Amino acid sequence: MAGLMDKAKDFVAEKVANMKKPEATVKNVDLKEVSCQCITYKADVNVSNPYSTSIPICEISYTFKSADRVIAEGSIPDPGSLKANADTMLDVGVKVPHSVLMSLMRDIGADWDIDYELNIILTVDLPVVGNINIPVNSKGEIKLPTMSSLMGLGSATT
Repeated sequence: MAGLMDKAKDFVAEKVANMKKPEATVKNVDLKEVSCQCITYKADVNVSNPYSTSIPICEISYTFKSADRVIAEGSIPDPGSLKANADTMLDVGVKVPHSVLMSLMRDIGADWDIDYELNIILTVDLPVVGNINIPVNSKGEIKLPTMSSLMGLGSATT
């Protein structure tokens, strides 16, 4: 009987491993808002759902790094669902405290930007299978707000 159960588990594991899963990509990372406490960046994450039913997103978690240091991390619980047989654009807000950016001054340089690495994990609830994680990674440069936008004198977008 144990051998039959092992074969059944192996069969199901193989089918799950070979089935289509949602895929995600980071399309853009840009400045969203400047406040007294932090600077919020917005990551536009496009997720393709191959299934004919919507899929609930349990959580979005992120780690934002610069100069090989974690400068922000967090999670967004229960952010909604992925549309059936379609792409869903998610807005992932990444809040970076001003004090952390000040410690990165040597990386900022004359061009007023920082090199970043953004790691996002989307946890979705697939029917029958359960929760699966979809990792999404992005690297690039991002502009910092100007002094006038920090003082509230100018636009907060770049």
